[in-house]
Amino acid sequence: MPAARTRSAPPAATGSSKKPTATAAKSTPVARKAASAKRVKRAPEAPAQPLVGVVWQGGLGDGRIVLLDQTKLPGELAYRTVTDLDGLRQAILDLVVRGAPAIGIAGAYGLVLHCTPAALKKPGRTAHVIRAAFAKAFDRLVSSRPTAVNLRWALERCREVFDRHEDHLTAIEMCARLLLEAKRIHREDEQLCAKIAEHGAGLLPAGGIYTHCNTGALATGGVGTALGAIVTAYHLGRKITVFAGETRPLLQGARLTALELQRAGVPVTLCTDSMAASLMARGKIQAVIVGADRITANGDTANKIGTYSLAVLAKHHGIPFYVAAPYSTFDLSLATGAAIEIEERNGDEVRRPQGTLFAPADIAVANPAFDVTPAELITAIITERGVIQAPSAANVAKLMTGSATKA
Repeated sequence: MPAARTRSAPPAATGSSKKPTATAAKSTPVARKAASAKRVKRAPEAPAQPLVGVVWQGGLGDGRIVLLDQTKLPGELAYRTVTDLDGLRQAILDLVVRGAPAIGIAGAYGLVLHCTPAALKKPGRTAHVIRAAFAKAFDRLVSSRPTAVNLRWALERCREVFDRHEDHLTAIEMCARLLLEAKRIHREDEQLCAKIAEHGAGLLPAGGIYTHCNTGALATGGVGTALGAIVTAYHLGRKITVFAGETRPLLQGARLTALELQRAGVPVTLCTDSMAASLMARGKIQAVIVGADRITANGDTANKIGTYSLAVLAKHHGIPFYVAAPYSTFDLSLATGAAIEIEERNGDEVRRPQGTLFAPADIAVANPAFDVTPAELITAIITERGVIQAPSAANVAKLMTGSATKA
């Protein structure tokens, strides 16, 4: 894992503490112009490399998952090495790794971590001997974050590989095949993000762009979804300024999105979630773009809590509201968003943000991690396959058959 980038402190002042001489005080405009001409112009600092949330290191015998600990950002770039199932499950629960695509990628690697030790004990036996280990890892991981569908999608994809090859691969060969599939899922997400960013960038207008939660490289295997579209649009020359909502109670917008945009060199203004209506009313926002954790067959979208209210506000003010997500986020087994299971998290995330008590210690707390935005409030859903304008069951079905409108 590359070392975290650091920036040296500004050089200490080199000027003398003495008062300027009479000659210096009376320098002529010509002299000042000549002195100015000798100054060397500094080139603008290049954008920092994107932060990477999930990395697989090593092979089968020494394999490990390296996670950028997102709970410590923006103050510290710290990495956590995960070598077993329980460690990964806890990292997912604690939001060390977060973002629907990134969790799916980590989950696929987690299956390999758990199955390999059992396979190494019986390397010549068929894959049947690690069936129980695979099932345990699947169940433990899939239950860690119930709302985001990408995790189940990635695990199901690995289970299909296991079922298909169980009869003719040895246990260790199966682990190698599962690792290959996990790496493929990771690589594909990187490619999907690039296409989503390209399609989304074409839709974003100049002016103020509001975004919620975090949808960048930290949350995915590539440049990101909604945030990837924003960064791409800016680097293509679109004159935009981003307004990043804090995203309470865990402040993903403040801690992660603001940091990613700063590193990418994109102008960004941080605001509390309750400022969105005022910004829209004053004409500061020209579009809203967010990510998604699950999209149902009719286009209803589950995303970080607070997304639904943004969609209502955008509708009232006549502002386009975009959702950016890969095909793996679609759950066509659910007809509408009413069927989505919403994760309820620990109340201390609200009572004690970052460990500091801000409310009575025994106060009851409602802390759903997500809400559902009805399809009729969404202007378009941006995917790697194209753009679904005016999302509906019929238009979502067109996407899944490859006939969605191209951006």
